[in-house]
Amino acid sequence: MTPLLSVRGITKRYGTHIGCADVSFDLYPGEVMGIVGESGSGKSTLLNCMAGQLVPDAGEVVFDTRANGPQNTVTMSEPERRMLSRTDWAFVHQHACDGLRMGISAGGNVGERLMAVGERHYGDIRGDAKDWLQRVEIDAARVDDRPTTFSGGMQQRLQIARNLVTGPRLVFMDEPTGGLDVSVQARLLDLLRGLVRDMNLSAIIVTHDLAVVRLLADRLMVMKSGRVVEAGLTDQILDDPQHAYSQLLVSSVLQV
Repeated sequence: MTPLLSVRGITKRYGTHIGCADVSFDLYPGEVMGIVGESGSGKSTLLNCMAGQLVPDAGEVVFDTRANGPQNTVTMSEPERRMLSRTDWAFVHQHACDGLRMGISAGGNVGERLMAVGERHYGDIRGDAKDWLQRVEIDAARVDDRPTTFSGGMQQRLQIARNLVTGPRLVFMDEPTGGLDVSVQARLLDLLRGLVRDMNLSAIIVTHDLAVVRLLADRLMVMKSGRVVEAGLTDQILDDPQHAYSQLLVSSVLQV
């Protein structure tokens, strides 16, 4: 099977500081990869390099595009990468306000992504927006309400609807449950797990919360000081971590 995403030797430095160093892995269709580590471990730098939001100093990110097969997204033109981010890719930010247009309606937020890929029929766009609001457990009657009137959990669910409405194959998630209270986190995780399964999505999830990767991720990478120190099946690493740093991460959660 051809990998959906092949990451090879991704390296990013900030002066003398290493953001991430020589990271490589393959991600297959329908697979979810979790990336964990403490703050400053390099996981968000790696995610942003893969998602085209940072330019790595070295390495390549090869995505199996629908039209032209495997393409190195690092060397793509900006218009090509922008179109990819509207169609086959999606990015769910930790703070929903970074992924939403807060000044337009909920329906407008979902419809805007549809219009970016060429949809023009107002009735169809509005209908799809209502359908997606319901899929993420938001009352369709709120289609004309602005995100500023929504709770934090609802804003995050709206951001997910905006991202998934065009049927992407790969979703990047940066701390998708960060900042939400425990009961809201549980509801959001349950929703995400259902959508990943139903849409056969591939996803890369960066988080410091091991419960998130336990629930969502098939495989796991543990990062420390910009490097991957352990990688493997999620349950295997969480139940029997081999690297001293992975052991520390797992034990710190068990002690809480």
